[in-house]
Amino acid sequence: MSPSSAPAIGERLRQERTRRGVSARALAREIGVSPSLISQIETDKSQPSVSTLYAITTALGISIEDLFAADGAGSDGPVVPGDGAGGGAGGGELNAEPAVVSETISALRVLGSDRRRVGPVVRAAEREVLTLDSGVTWELLGQVPDVHTEFLRITYEPGGSSSSSGLLMRHTGTEYGHVLSGELILTLGFEEHHLAAGDSVSFDSTTPHGYRNDGDVPAVGIWFVSERPTSP
Repeated sequence: MSPSSAPAIGERLRQERTRRGVSARALAREIGVSPSLISQIETDKSQPSVSTLYAITTALGISIEDLFAADGAGSDGPVVPGDGAGGGAGGGELNAEPAVVSETISALRVLGSDRRRVGPVVRAAEREVLTLDSGVTWELLGQVPDVHTEFLRITYEPGGSSSSSGLLMRHTGTEYGHVLSGELILTLGFEEHHLAAGDSVSFDSTTPHGYRNDGDVPAVGIWFVSERPTSP
């Protein structure tokens, strides 16, 4: 699948935000970005980085896999109330991306969605693809309803990174990754790890982390993020 085949995700995010009664300004304030960035993402004028996309989906209580759905349907969890702020995009310069998705936002993750099935066999030419900002592409490898995982083939182009600003992210779950080709730098907490083809990682995703490709060839890997329920 070429990058041009990637489905637009902005409208899906806008529909989910609207369905939950959250204004663009309130969502922007919750995740630490500007309303104008939310507007640009929702109108597909700008692709979010990995860290921004995780922040948005976590705040809205939907999964990454929900964004691949052709009909754009999100999870049917409880509505996250807004704070009465006015909707619409604001002007001004874009704020920096959030350094860390807060524990408060992480607690909003909804774990009772009825997800569609992708598979049991997904042919290479039929993978659903999302192309994100800063040179990162996600391909959905499969999905089982009511099993809360992210099963992805991830490509970091040369110079690609999880965040265009270089800041770290965290989200719910446990993260497992295996590098198939190329090289990645994993920043995990206060440490950096050089990952080459054949290397694997596993860690608690609430630990601040981020990836970047400092090499001159694409880095490709298989990633599996297993979510876990949060206490009510």
